Amino acid sequence: MSLENISCQKSFGGWHKRYRHRSEVLGCDMVFAVYLPPQAELGGKLPVLYWLSGLTCTDENFMQKAGAMRMAAELGLIIVAPDTSPRGPDVPGDPDGAWDFGLGAGFYLNATQEPW
Repeated sequence: MSLENISCQKSFGGWHKRYRHRSEVLGCDMVFAVYLPPQAELGGKLPVLYWLSGLTCTDENFMQKAGAMRMAAELGLIIVAPDTSPRGPDVPGDPDGAWDFGLGAGFYLNATQEPW
């Protein structure tokens, strides 16, 4: 898997980075964000929180709106926040890309049958 660095900003002494990668499973490009607190530059092991936002949230909502980076910097906590909604594929039953389904929102699903 190759990663494309979308952005990188200094925040609360650490780094807020966003990446894009191609998901073969989903058949589309996906985005995720990582916050590396200042303690990460020391090279030791740090705890990681994987934050899965729901419905219409992107990888940016939790990081920016919840003040998560400030608290993570204080605690020495790495945060990984994927965009949980595939954005761009043709979703069955949602050709227009409604805000609460398909292109605009994601649902956690462990499907074994088509089309899900």
